[in-house]
Amino acid sequence: MSECRIMVIGSSNTDMTVRSRVLPGPGETVLGGDFMMGYGGKGANQAVAAKRLGGNVDFVCKLGKDLFGDNAIRHYREMGLDTVHIFQSEKPSGVALIMVDDKAENSIVVASGANGDLDIEDIETLAPAIRRSSILLLQLEIPMKTVERAARIAYEAGVMVVLNPAPAAQLSEELMRCVSVLVPNESESSYISGVDVTDADSALEAVNVIKNKGAKDVIVTMGSKGSLVCDGKVTFIPARKVKAVDTTAAGDTFCGALCVALAEGFRLEEAARFATAASSISVQRPGAQDSVPSREEVDRIINKTQI
Repeated sequence: MSECRIMVIGSSNTDMTVRSRVLPGPGETVLGGDFMMGYGGKGANQAVAAKRLGGNVDFVCKLGKDLFGDNAIRHYREMGLDTVHIFQSEKPSGVALIMVDDKAENSIVVASGANGDLDIEDIETLAPAIRRSSILLLQLEIPMKTVERAARIAYEAGVMVVLNPAPAAQLSEELMRCVSVLVPNESESSYISGVDVTDADSALEAVNVIKNKGAKDVIVTMGSKGSLVCDGKVTFIPARKVKAVDTTAAGDTFCGALCVALAEGFRLEEAARFATAASSISVQRPGAQDSVPSREEVDRIINKTQI
C-alpha cells in the first residue's frame, strides 16, 4: 500500500436501480425486474474504489441533514474512509435513478441536491489538506467553479490533478492547464473535442484537440473497445473479454484504480492496465460501489495474465 495520499472531491448519491429487459423511450412505461438501493455518486464511487484497491484516501463531499446523508456517512466509515472532510447542507442529499437493461447498458438521472452546495468557500477550508495530497481526483457532479478552484490549489502546490470530465461539459483553458491526466470516455471526448469518437483512430484525433487545450496526458476509455493512453506516446490497451452485467460504476472503478497505481509509482500506461483489470471485474457485478473489486482480486488476474 502506498503512503501517498489521494484526495477525492466529488459527489455522493443514494442510487436507486431498477433492472429491466429494455430501457424505456420517451413517454413509455416498461415493467422492470429487480430493485436495488445502494451508495453511489461519481466522487464516492471513485473514493471507495481507490480505498478498496489499497489507496490512502481522503474523501470530500456534501450531504443533506437527512436519512440518506446519515446512512452515507455510516457507510463511508465502514468502508474505512475518513469522514472529517464531509460537509453538510440544508438541501437534501443527492439521489440517482438508474435503469439497467439486459445488455448491461444503463440510463441515469441524478438529482444533485447537496452536491450542488459544495462551494468555493468549502474548498478554501480544505486548501492545506489539498496541498498535502499527492493526487487530487475530481469529476463534474459538483459545481464547476468548485472543481476549478480545487484544481488550481493542487496545481500550484505541485499536486497531480486527475480529472474525470463526467458528466460531459466544456472545460475552461484555466482548468485544462491544471490537469495532469484527463480521463474522458467516448462521449465526453466527443463533447470536449468536437470529434465524433467511435474507435481508436477517432479517439486519437480527439486527444490531439484536447491536448491543444492544455491537458498534459489523456486516457480515453471506450468500454469494451479498450482505452487509448496518450502520454507523449500513444498506447492502445484492449479491454478484457468478460460478460458484462452492469456497467454503472466501471468508469469510476477505472479512475479510482488509476490513481492508486499512480500513487504507487506506476507509469501511466501501467496504471491504465491495472485500472482496466479492475473495471473488467466491476462490470461483471451489479451495483455501483458493491461492484468494486478488492486489491487481491485485481492482482490475481494481473498475475495470471503475466504467467
